[in-house]
Amino acid sequence: MKVALSVTCVNDAMFPETGKAVVTLLRRLGVDVEFPQAQACCGQPMVNTGYLDEAVPVVRNYVETFAGYDAVVTPSGSCAGSARHQHGLVARRSGDSRLVDAVAAAPPTYELSEFVVDVLGVVDVGASFAHTVTYHPTCHSLRMLGVGDRPRRLLEHVRGLRLVDLPQAEECCGFGGTFALKNSDTSVAMGSDKARRVQETGAEVLVAGDNSCLLHIGGLLSRQRAGVRVMHLAEVLAATDGAA
Repeated sequence: MKVALSVTCVNDAMFPETGKAVVTLLRRLGVDVEFPQAQACCGQPMVNTGYLDEAVPVVRNYVETFAGYDAVVTPSGSCAGSARHQHGLVARRSGDSRLVDAVAAAPPTYELSEFVVDVLGVVDVGASFAHTVTYHPTCHSLRMLGVGDRPRRLLEHVRGLRLVDLPQAEECCGFGGTFALKNSDTSVAMGSDKARRVQETGAEVLVAGDNSCLLHIGGLLSRQRAGVRVMHLAEVLAATDGAA
């Protein structure tokens, strides 16, 4: 299987260790994942703010960059959701039949836990991480993709990891991309509720599948000096004995 990594904008700019962790994890599982250099944004920020015409060249670049692969894996539920649910909308609006056909023929884009559990058929990835962890299911992975319990199943098989439930886990953290800018007071209030519940668990580490959400919650936890760090799911799954 020829697999490509779509690392996402936020990871490329701010969380490069997440992309490296995806490569480490997939190679451990026997997948020779590639990183196409031409990749850029998936187009989600433009679509979510109503700039569908401006998203056309971005979507075109995405499908051209990943053409020829059997699957695309991304450590982001929101970006996977964009590829699967927004690209077709953008293509049809453009009126470019070639783009419509290219999107229809594009390889499937999987969120990381989907790919590991559903495509590779693995729940024990050989990871070790001796910490108490709680998991936040991000909105796009939960509601748009239906990722369900796949991330939790993977975490439950990590040696040394103690997984504790997060109260009201399915509530949004309040980030929401440009929502956090346009409705900052509401965003901070929602994030503060989430941060408080994270602290109530007694966890050392908060894990999620989208670094955008972790950026928001982690910032609040840091300002509160909560002593809880945040980590992407990929980094935990890539960890082995002695790595923390």
